[in-house]
Amino acid sequence: MKSSVEFGTGRGPMGAAAVLGLALAGPACAADLPTATTPRQPAFTYVDPQTWEITLSGTIQAIPRYPGASDYTWVWYPGGDIRRAGEPKRFSAPDDNLSFTLYDTEQFRAGPTLRFVPGRFYGDDRQHLFGLRDARIAFEPGLFVEVYPVPSVRLRGEVRQGVYGHHGTVGTVAVDYLIPFDRWMFSVGPRFNIGDASFARKYFGVSPAEAAINGRLTPYSPGSFYSAGLVGAVTFRQDETWSYTLFGGYSRILGPSGASPLVDRPYGNPDQYTGGLRVDYTFRTKPLF
Repeated sequence: MKSSVEFGTGRGPMGAAAVLGLALAGPACAADLPTATTPRQPAFTYVDPQTWEITLSGTIQAIPRYPGASDYTWVWYPGGDIRRAGEPKRFSAPDDNLSFTLYDTEQFRAGPTLRFVPGRFYGDDRQHLFGLRDARIAFEPGLFVEVYPVPSVRLRGEVRQGVYGHHGTVGTVAVDYLIPFDRWMFSVGPRFNIGDASFARKYFGVSPAEAAINGRLTPYSPGSFYSAGLVGAVTFRQDETWSYTLFGGYSRILGPSGASPLVDRPYGNPDQYTGGLRVDYTFRTKPLF
């Protein structure tokens, strides 16, 4: 069983993102396959079972300043993955949230996850957010499950509960199609994000008092949140030590939250984009004790 820790911000409009995850390397990564420049390793090659492979990651990403915002900000965050030497590195999409794997098999893995949601503050846009209460940054712990029906397809689902910033229940469904080619790995797939009324009102609702103070917004109380989009990435594996991932994503806020005056221009935008770069550094070590 492998234990791994993966850092990300979760992107859709929330995953607003949140969002660059970790090294994209599937269980059947092309760099591990025999090619003209990568000879097949002998079957009897010995790997010390006491040796660990550690991957350290750094990601820089452009995300909406807050859920439904029309302007963007840059965020940077670290990441990591730990596994025994010889174990294949699991694929991780750039918008995966912080995850810790407790159960891992070839076709299934599961464990706890955590997403961070940027806050919306009056100082972000003093002209249009006047009179609105601040929406604090939020933390959403939960559980994730991943299933590989075939090696080239990953299905991932998350259920999370807001414990700070908001107290709504949210979830994410993601599908990734993996295309390895020599030292490259391409991935692309749809994303679906959902949230209950508590979450929707926190970021897309306008109370009568807020509308009266603002003077230009009308009261609005969405009963739910959902969005749909697409995330794609390409990873280049330079060698056993370094790899680089370039990625981008798009999602659109739909349904009741998409009809909120806070996502109409000039207050916001229902179309949400993300993009960035991740660099991974991998090395081997033995336990200190």
